[in-house]
Amino acid sequence: MMIENPRILVAMDFDRRQDCLNMADRLDPTQCRLKVGKELFTAAGPQVVEALMQKGFEVFLDLKFHDIPNTTAKAVKAAAELGVWMVNVHASGGERMLAAARNELDKRSGAKPLLIAVTVLTSIESADLHALGVANSAAEQVQLLARLAQSNGMDGVVCSAREASSLRAELGAGFCLVTPGIRPADAAADDQRRVVTPADAIRAGSHYLVVGRPITQAPDPAAVCRNMAAAIKAAS
Repeated sequence: MMIENPRILVAMDFDRRQDCLNMADRLDPTQCRLKVGKELFTAAGPQVVEALMQKGFEVFLDLKFHDIPNTTAKAVKAAAELGVWMVNVHASGGERMLAAARNELDKRSGAKPLLIAVTVLTSIESADLHALGVANSAAEQVQLLARLAQSNGMDGVVCSAREASSLRAELGAGFCLVTPGIRPADAAADDQRRVVTPADAIRAGSHYLVVGRPITQAPDPAAVCRNMAAAIKAAS
């Protein structure tokens, strides 16, 4: 697949529509795309996605759909009709769910969002998986779910940059890797566990980088974006 700039996806983790729109006004759509997750979407609905797109931003709708195949497929269809650039589902939903989502998008004659599968959340470590009855390590589980996603037509996966190099080697350059848990070297990890810097993520093979608080809580969010974009370009 063709990887297009901008490669920074700013996580708009707000609980009020106006706070989100105020932050969008401080950012540049030529420097970043925006990620709308469960908190904001639940609080403000699809209208906030439309408002962000009207400001010139492409939107990653990060709702991590995980349900029976038909329900997930219809949710993905609704996201496509909303006009988002990227949408995701949980790879752990299994083959039939993933295939149903892919088939629903393939029915569309117009533009289709990138369809991405979540492997293992970056807040989860191997010990957390073991507590859930999963014998694999986090890295092993990511590999298993990424292979499942690719074999069922996903455009890529969400993964930690720590797994990106092995996924890139196994799944090829055309499989999109979206990496959360990105922090500048001097930023706090917050509640993420498997974190890396932007340059390290790009060198590991990540395509798109999800960044939240280091940008949205900065005194000058646009400047942080510009600095990250420069680091990405230098590492590419």
